[in-house]
Amino acid sequence: MAMVCLTDFEEYAKEHLSKATWDYYAAGADECCTRDDNLLAYKRIRLRPRILRDVSVSDTRTTVQGTEISFPVGIAPTAFHCLAWHEGEMATARATEALNTCYITSTYSTCSVEEIVAAAPSGYRWFQLYVYRDRKLSEQIVHRVEGLGYKALVLTVDVPYTGKRRNDIRNQFKLPPHLKVKNFDGVFQQETAAPEEYGIPANTLDPSISWKDVYWLQSITRLPIIIKGILTKEDAELAVEHGVQGIVVSNHGGRQLDGGPASIDALTEIVDTVQGRIEIYVDGGIRTGSDVLKALALGAKCVFIGRPAVWGLAYKGEEGVREVLQILNDEFRLSMALSGCRNVAEINRNLIQFSKL
Repeated sequence: MAMVCLTDFEEYAKEHLSKATWDYYAAGADECCTRDDNLLAYKRIRLRPRILRDVSVSDTRTTVQGTEISFPVGIAPTAFHCLAWHEGEMATARATEALNTCYITSTYSTCSVEEIVAAAPSGYRWFQLYVYRDRKLSEQIVHRVEGLGYKALVLTVDVPYTGKRRNDIRNQFKLPPHLKVKNFDGVFQQETAAPEEYGIPANTLDPSISWKDVYWLQSITRLPIIIKGILTKEDAELAVEHGVQGIVVSNHGGRQLDGGPASIDALTEIVDTVQGRIEIYVDGGIRTGSDVLKALALGAKCVFIGRPAVWGLAYKGEEGVREVLQILNDEFRLSMALSGCRNVAEINRNLIQFSKL
């Protein structure tokens, strides 16, 4: 069967992954209202296409943090890629390297940061970071990725505690014995009976994390710091005041607080508050090229996809992720042209029909 759109990959993955693995990737918190609204919110947004604009030549290139990428879609940090494909994050890294876009590597990778760099040495990568109760753990991995040539830290700030994902509890989800969180291999010497949460000991994340930890991070690294998980103008302003280089508007794929806004619905107030002082990105719910166009029209510099990358892996590993990215690239280029935009710079808020929002 020809894979025509991202939904085709979703259906394939649901059919071919184990129930526990599918449920883990698909999970939202509690009643999954926010997870589902991430998708529905894009469908509520309407475009105002301009015509007779000579779109015979189009250019999808853009820059993030000063580096050129081929189109404004990157891979969001998602955990445990080896559950979907035996080469896991190494396959994802090769796919993003081939398409010349940004891959945000998850702390919770089933391949190590070293293996990922070795698999795709020329790839453009950021590293997604959590702050642990043991600050040395966070500090060590920051120094590792900085030494390996990762270009930014993406500090995830919406997980002081893990959201309640009902199916994971019902399935008693655990990594299978042959997989582990490779970046912490050998770090946690624990009794086998000790409670575990998503591959590492429970209560490892630090719920006391606060804005002062941004300053702490700045004191131990020269890498740009991008904060992932902001949904309000108040926190966006604080992020700018604390000297970060970017914001990912994100509700963690609806996996944390249920009942918060869809990411795309939160984007506008954050863009209006930041006023171009730092770059704004968005993730959650992007499934088509026109979704990418809508996000850019509302002020995002780039979007990041999570679950669709995993579906691509489940389909054909590296080749599947490449196909997912290529479909989005092709759809984005077509949506741009049909809206009268020849390049990314021509995408602006005039494309959006606000009266229907």
